[in-house]
Amino acid sequence: MARTSSSFSSCVQAVAVGWQIYALTHSARALAFLGLAQFLPMICLTMVAGHAADHMNRRRIAMTCQTIEAISALVMAIAAFGGWTTPAMIYAMVMVFGAARAFEMPCQQTFLPSIVPPHMFPRAAAVSSSLFQAAAVTGPSVGGLLYGVGAGMCYLVCALGFGAAMVGTFLLPLRNMARARQPLSVSMFAEVWRFMRQRPDMLGAISLDLFAVLLGGATAMLPVYASDILHAGPTGLGLLRAAPAIGAVGCALFFVWKPLNHRAGACMFAAVATFGVATIVFAFSTSMPLSVLALAVLGAADVISVVVRGALVQLRTPDSMRGRVSAVNMLFIGSSNQLGEFESGMLASLVGPVEAVALGGAGTIVVTLLWMRMFPGLRRLDRLDDIHAG
Repeated sequence: MARTSSSFSSCVQAVAVGWQIYALTHSARALAFLGLAQFLPMICLTMVAGHAADHMNRRRIAMTCQTIEAISALVMAIAAFGGWTTPAMIYAMVMVFGAARAFEMPCQQTFLPSIVPPHMFPRAAAVSSSLFQAAAVTGPSVGGLLYGVGAGMCYLVCALGFGAAMVGTFLLPLRNMARARQPLSVSMFAEVWRFMRQRPDMLGAISLDLFAVLLGGATAMLPVYASDILHAGPTGLGLLRAAPAIGAVGCALFFVWKPLNHRAGACMFAAVATFGVATIVFAFSTSMPLSVLALAVLGAADVISVVVRGALVQLRTPDSMRGRVSAVNMLFIGSSNQLGEFESGMLASLVGPVEAVALGGAGTIVVTLLWMRMFPGLRRLDRLDDIHAG
């Protein structure tokens, strides 16, 4: 309930802010600044948030952040209904949302290993991913339909969803809630970096996803494609945003039935390369069905990376450090989505949206080949259920 509600609301909000800012400015650069507005709070607050997740009540932090998200969405709804929305207001709301997510996400990442035993984690991660992706399927579609009524209705639904997420977090049966508090210090951060450097498989998986998402940021250009290339309108934008999640749900459900426990590293590299190829296909597509299919393949490929990276990060990390390591993971992965959107938007303003997306897909393929040589241990990784915290 907590994760699905939060994910659904985030997806509805993404459709609303993307379409609304483009409608107000008709500028690819404005879309780029949306990604930057979310990225800056995350990169500034990530390590502080990770320290808080390791030394404070994780449930309370997550609930506080979800309350802030609900209030900010409600403020945007009131502004939209009143006709007061400006680009500056949208950027401010996105920055508040980014700051809240910086604290919320490291805490949420620690919840699953606190609920299920290690031998069940691969299947549980697939279940969690399928629920997340189900919300990502319905969220953009509902957002596109609601935007036809008005942006205010989108934001109102978001406020209700974040409120439901707060209730779900309150009801979670979490273990290991008591932990000693320690002061924030440079040595606390250095401990995390030493820990990750001693685990090259984990560092390789996180950094591979970082560059793949950073370069393959096709989602930033979806309002441009829906409006100017595919001529599909806000409903089409919702479908395009839902397409990656449709593919991801199918892939995640497959892993619920048959967990990824053989040649996991090789599968991850193949999936990231497929992500790059699908991005290139989407870049040059002028057909709505082909674009949706390419995005669905892209989403399915991304799930494989998510499952492998999640097992490495969560099961190889002791609980006392899990908040900080999760924060680094979310900095690399979560914020790379926003930074990737900024990169794609700025590049699109210089060379055009099609060229920007295609170059990103090609870059993803090149990074995959480089990482296969740099992290041979990750390439040879076999079973995920053999991973345990050291």
